[in-house]
Amino acid sequence: MTSSAAARTALELTADLPVPDLEDFYRDLHRHPELSFQEHRTAARLVERLEAAGFETAEGIGRTGVAGLLRNGDGPTVLLRADMDALPVEERTGLPYASKTPGVMHACGHDLHVTWLAGAAKALADGRDAWSGTLLLVGQPAEEAGGGAAAMVGDGLYDRFPRPDVLLGQHAVPGPAGLYPHVPGLIMSATTDVEIVVHGRGGHGSRPETTVDPVVTAAYIVTRLQTVVSREIRPRESAVLTVGRIEAGTAPNIIPSTARISLNLRTQSEAVRERMIAAIRRIAQGECHAAGCPREPEVTLGGSFPATVNDPETDHRIAAVHREVFGTDTVFDSGPAMASEDFSKLALGELPYSYWFVTCTPATTWDAAPGADLLEKFDAVPSNHSPHFAPDLSTVAPGVRTLVSGALAMLG
Repeated sequence: MTSSAAARTALELTADLPVPDLEDFYRDLHRHPELSFQEHRTAARLVERLEAAGFETAEGIGRTGVAGLLRNGDGPTVLLRADMDALPVEERTGLPYASKTPGVMHACGHDLHVTWLAGAAKALADGRDAWSGTLLLVGQPAEEAGGGAAAMVGDGLYDRFPRPDVLLGQHAVPGPAGLYPHVPGLIMSATTDVEIVVHGRGGHGSRPETTVDPVVTAAYIVTRLQTVVSREIRPRESAVLTVGRIEAGTAPNIIPSTARISLNLRTQSEAVRERMIAAIRRIAQGECHAAGCPREPEVTLGGSFPATVNDPETDHRIAAVHREVFGTDTVFDSGPAMASEDFSKLALGELPYSYWFVTCTPATTWDAAPGADLLEKFDAVPSNHSPHFAPDLSTVAPGVRTLVSGALAMLG
């Protein structure tokens, strides 16, 4: 459809959304978060909604993934995706529907994503006289762990269901509720986990001269790593290096034999990634040699996400219909973010896709945040992965409309 026709149809199909019911569904999901590859309850709740809307469904794809199919005549196959997993975060929002699972929280908005997908499923199914083609709706596990999309593809997602012609996805992000940032190209960065094991020589804390202390060496490595981005990456090349974990020792008076450092890289080109990995290896080896470690350090690459790069033509098309639905000023190019996603693995490296953001900070929270401009406030409000992250329920209906209008723009 043209953007104008898709917008008009989307507004018609979502005019009578069961918003209270969707809000209750969201609250239920938020109360019962599940970690990566453990999303059994969430998957079952989504399947209930898809089947009620008339979709053919399958569960257990890639362990806990869900897919729903609705054939509606000739036309393209459009995939809509929502990720389902939560995070190992203790919730501190104080919401009346806060997590009931200790130490686990929907701190990234995936409960909102599932709600949006369920709402879009019903609206599109109820309005099937207005479009033609095939809808493939995917509830993906383990986005946070990085393996969910690949697991679903590896488990035969596109053998059991039609291979899509285009993929659409969206993510809740901080910002005054009611904005829909699009980027027709690189929108999110690649990520790589790295683990360093420092081998020392353990001993009694009272006799450090008889040991090679891996804790001290690890501390030097962590400090030196802070210069990789500031001194080895060109200012115009975006990159982030974060040390997220250091583990060593069992007691205050024992110098351990090993220390473990876990870090995460965010890059926007393969060349920068390779330079950073080479620098990490060099720094770890150099500090271990300087300390007299009895063994070379072990530097191991862990999980990774590819960069998320929108197909420009597809994204321009989706952005155009979103402008028609929500207003020209609500859609803008926010530039690439350093966050990462595994959504692109569903595209097999060749299928076109559009991935966009939906801002969701409550107006009261946004207005109370310090700062004179959008960027200052953006840095001050609770972000994804924060124990205080609490999307505004006012975004439930708009998030359904973004998916519905986007799908209609691609369907016949």
